[in-house]
Amino acid sequence: MRKMSTAPSPICPKFVSVEGGDIYSRNKSDGIRFRFVSYNILAQAYVKSSFFPHSPSPCLKWKARSRTILSILRDLKADFLCLQEVDEYDAFYKGNMEAHGYSSIYIKRSGSKRDGCGIFYKQNCAELLVEEIIEYNDLADSIENEVTVDGDKNSDKVATGNRGAELKKDSANKSTPKDCGDINDPCVRLTRDCVGIMAAFKLNNPFPHIVVVANTHLYWDPELADVKLAQAKYLLSRLSQFKTTISDRYECMPSVIVAGDFNSVPRDKVYQYLTSGGNPSAPPVECLGEVPIPLCSVYAHTRGEPAFTNCTPDFTDTLDYIFFSPSDNIKPVGILELPDSESPGIVGGLPNNFYPSDHLPVGAEFEITRE
Repeated sequence: MRKMSTAPSPICPKFVSVEGGDIYSRNKSDGIRFRFVSYNILAQAYVKSSFFPHSPSPCLKWKARSRTILSILRDLKADFLCLQEVDEYDAFYKGNMEAHGYSSIYIKRSGSKRDGCGIFYKQNCAELLVEEIIEYNDLADSIENEVTVDGDKNSDKVATGNRGAELKKDSANKSTPKDCGDINDPCVRLTRDCVGIMAAFKLNNPFPHIVVVANTHLYWDPELADVKLAQAKYLLSRLSQFKTTISDRYECMPSVIVAGDFNSVPRDKVYQYLTSGGNPSAPPVECLGEVPIPLCSVYAHTRGEPAFTNCTPDFTDTLDYIFFSPSDNIKPVGILELPDSESPGIVGGLPNNFYPSDHLPVGAEFEITRE
């Protein structure tokens, strides 16, 4: 007689219409529809029982986690997946995701860090045209030519919260830049080994359209809020240049979507800077500067930011976002519905048997109409 498995099943969030109700109940349109998900999947290099004492020990082992992660990624049925903290790309993600119909591009973090950012895209949905990496350590290289760090170094300490789990993660890498030199030296301060990746994709069905996708993971430390803001400004500067390059090369007006773990809550300057260009009615924020490309948050634009996307006993708040550049021909028609603090599998904190990461995935379904 076959023994029944008692292992808990992973919980996969569901997409719902921004108007309420089942996403599948919407009328079909002649526009392009695609699903987009961003997910910090928690690098296995940072998974230790001492870092997550609230988590059941068996769920932290790679064999169990990898199976749960793959199950959730498959069940999300996304056309684009922007993943952060990917540290088993060649050994696990690349091949397993190819088996589920995804191609991918990936950038590992600078220095000795083992994780990075990857964009996985459905081969039957999108064709990769151009890709470009972002090395935020370039900020340190350019410090002699331009002062990029905001002088108000402590302005976001309260708003960002106590990132206890992130502090433990960072300590897993003994050779962190923060330990190597004077933290008040701008070059040392800006060398955080963070990265991002941008790519232009051609969508062909039911008509051709180019979309620019960026995926990033900004630095975590609330003590270095100025560095995070510098990274956000560099991201948008590079993204604006990339969009112009694509527009000129392909004679088009591409849509722009930016996703990632920004390690910033909605009341931080990073979030305010990123969204200040997409909301003309928003009050100006001093010292943030002009935004080179306007962005709106999908969740803020529809139902409001979720209560949290990162959940541990030390810290619970929203850090993960999907932004898009507003235009007449792109709009979010669905979002990935997230659990609340009393939902099954959330009480006690993440990761656990139901959720393999300390973060939750965020997602949107976009519709693009003809120009």
